[in-house]
Amino acid sequence: MKDLAIRVEGLSKSFRLGHRLSYHRFSEFLENIAKNIAYLPKRLFRPGTKSPLQENDTFWALKDVSFEVKQGEVLGFIGRNGAGKSTLLKLLSRITRPTQGRIELHGRVGSLLEVGTGFHPELTGRENIYLNGAVLGMTRQEIRKKFDEIVAFSEVEKFLDTAVKYYSSGMYVRLAFAVAAHLEPEILIVDEVLAVGDAAFQQKCMGKMGAASRQGKTVLIVSHSLPVITNLCQQAILLDAGRVTAVGHPTDVVKQYLAKVRSASGEVVWLTPDAAPGTEMVRLHAVRIVQEGNDGPTADVDIAKEIGIQISYWNLVPDQQLYTALWLKDSNGTFVLATSNVRAISSTDDPWYGTPQPAGLYESTCVIPGNFLNEGRYVISAIVGRVPQKTTILEESVLTFDVHDTGAMREEYFGNWTGPVIRPRLPWNTIQQTSG
Repeated sequence: MKDLAIRVEGLSKSFRLGHRLSYHRFSEFLENIAKNIAYLPKRLFRPGTKSPLQENDTFWALKDVSFEVKQGEVLGFIGRNGAGKSTLLKLLSRITRPTQGRIELHGRVGSLLEVGTGFHPELTGRENIYLNGAVLGMTRQEIRKKFDEIVAFSEVEKFLDTAVKYYSSGMYVRLAFAVAAHLEPEILIVDEVLAVGDAAFQQKCMGKMGAASRQGKTVLIVSHSLPVITNLCQQAILLDAGRVTAVGHPTDVVKQYLAKVRSASGEVVWLTPDAAPGTEMVRLHAVRIVQEGNDGPTADVDIAKEIGIQISYWNLVPDQQLYTALWLKDSNGTFVLATSNVRAISSTDDPWYGTPQPAGLYESTCVIPGNFLNEGRYVISAIVGRVPQKTTILEESVLTFDVHDTGAMREEYFGNWTGPVIRPRLPWNTIQQTSG
């Protein structure tokens, strides 16, 4: 097939897991070293003994992976940490060799897999540009033609003649991506390393990869930013435990990915009052996160849908007037919001607030609107108290959840929305005041 850029067939990669061994004598230490050096003569091995590394110590990072990529196509890989995404890119970049299977590459490969990949720390930025170009098989004249573009894109001109070991991680990434993208690779491979850069540079990189695709270049990208996958890629692959579990249109694959991660628990439950936080008057029963479209609680929610946070509690004393509240913080500990069902000046939607409650089990639900929280991780603290606002239970950091942006509401923008922890979708209107 003339338009084929990459073909992968039955690709597998295994690693041997080592053991931390203790030795009583130095002779035992030497003997065990000898057992694990394959090229030593067999007479150094005792008959009937086995190497400390047995067959069940083999870990398969990838297992029987197959796919094809056409020229000019952008292919995205998604999956949980440890799914095998980075290992796959290292195999495609020929940094490591496969255990089994076959890789067919049609074209020069430029890759950016981790900060500093392919750079010599003692050389300057200028020298590393020429070094990387030489590794890609380019002549000095070809590199010189692209040199000014690389420097302008990377924005490190001031530090060009400084050894890169003194660069910050952001400077490293800017120069490394500029080199990888501008030195005429037919296949560009990029790992999540772009997350190190700032938002403006990420946006510029996404634009460059989109332009490369339009010019007939092939781009492979690993990203945990789902909008990057849905908006930049023509197809996506979902990896789970080293195996391909879905291939297809990015939107469909992202939905399958979210369905998988949503199997994670989105609730904390205490089965009996005796084991639950609280006092002899009131005790927590459960804290749950629910969202339309899920069969049960979920710790992974869609940014565009309402998020329901349920707080269940046992009222152990008849006729108490109780209220519920919650605190929300982001992963950095920033206080995002505090809310409760305490009556406003006029009225409240909660019929039980201010009403004596018979003994029993109650459930209060707070609804956070869709398109309100920014993507990221959030921590819930649950509160149950007696009116007027006397806290009885404060269970801090009881539950976490992740907000995911699939990119459905922003076709023109690929990066994260930086800065705020809330990101409401507010009405905007533009009018023409003058013409001409």
